[in-house]
Amino acid sequence: MTSLPEENFDVLVVGGGPAGSTIATLLARRGERVLLLEKEHHPRFHIGESLLPMNMPLFDALGVSDEIARIGIPKYGVEFVSPWHDKPSTLDFAQGWDNAGASAYEVRRSEFDHVLLKYAAATGARVVEGVRVTAVEFPAEGGVVARARGEDGSDQRFQAKFLVDASGRDTLLANKLATKTSNKQHNTAAVYGHFTNAFRWPGKQAGNITLFWFDHGWFWYIPLRDGTTSVGAVCNANFMKTRQTDVTEFFKSVIALVPPLAERLQDAEMTGPAIATGNYSYKSSRAYGPGYVMVGDAYGFIDPVFSSGVLIAMQSGFLAADAVTACLHQPKAVAERALRRYQADMDRAMERFSWFIYRVNRPGIRALFMRHGNPLRLREAVMSLLSGDVFRPSPIHARLWLFKCLYYIKNTALRWTGEGAGSGQAATKAGKA
Repeated sequence: MTSLPEENFDVLVVGGGPAGSTIATLLARRGERVLLLEKEHHPRFHIGESLLPMNMPLFDALGVSDEIARIGIPKYGVEFVSPWHDKPSTLDFAQGWDNAGASAYEVRRSEFDHVLLKYAAATGARVVEGVRVTAVEFPAEGGVVARARGEDGSDQRFQAKFLVDASGRDTLLANKLATKTSNKQHNTAAVYGHFTNAFRWPGKQAGNITLFWFDHGWFWYIPLRDGTTSVGAVCNANFMKTRQTDVTEFFKSVIALVPPLAERLQDAEMTGPAIATGNYSYKSSRAYGPGYVMVGDAYGFIDPVFSSGVLIAMQSGFLAADAVTACLHQPKAVAERALRRYQADMDRAMERFSWFIYRVNRPGIRALFMRHGNPLRLREAVMSLLSGDVFRPSPIHARLWLFKCLYYIKNTALRWTGEGAGSGQAATKAGKA
């Protein structure tokens, strides 16, 4: 540790989650001298266990597919359960537009993140855990200077030519530069826990994620390989503020509001206390600047209803790696174009997810997801979206535009008839687009 400040690095990566480990691996593989600093020690707990089919090509490109298969349970689709519809709806990824991704995995994030971090180190990145970056500066002569604190309380200083902010929801640079803006229209929070002996479907559906809608939001239900099931509620923040008991008892009371979910958990036991966390959506106004780029949650975070977090994080690592390479080895004009392209690609993908995410509790979206037909191949387009096909050019985007049109028509009809709006907060907001 004492020798590190004397070494010269091309790239300093702050954060060892999926985004940081991915870009560290790619840059080290290209011959860059990479230092990755992680504030914790892996394996460490993290929520967000459900992956998407479009993660699979990224695993292949990194060379970790076999390791991910070893720790994951196959996930072939999504089950939707709505109290305003008479039966559940199951959508399979294989129903996507071009069948590019027919399956994914559910994983324990402690194991998954550890696989990626170890691979970054094996590829040549210098990985140091237990070091928290507390401040960064960008000298006029270029490069970056980071100040950090070790577990023993020692202050340390690191230098590099370029900084990758992969600090996750700590949003190191967005806080420093005051570029972070919360989404006031999507003010949510989450409470979750893990269960043993929870019901799961037999056979191929055993690893499918289930989404349960209810008046105040939605629940995830994610089966894991070791027999544990991750269950969590994402609710309006005002509803979460009604809690008058401890978090675990409140969580159990919210589960009781959803009879189909409570039935699946009737023989289950929690493995520990429930955890509550703010789940506020936010985004930085800029993804890059002189000497730095933001990746993953350090740039923006959106509601996890479609399990997009790990995909966005890893894909941002791939896209940003090209931009960083340009910054290190190409003229300034070329580097600037590469950075602009990176932000444009990220913004476009996040917007494609967000339109559906921010309307997922509206009756119009519920009605369209609960349909069992496939008019105009809309189901194929929606399944491609749910698979994570938001980064590449694709015919699905025209079909998703038609889906949006149908949503507005359906939502208007439900607003006038009152059909499917539910009750409580959901009914109050049902007619808003």
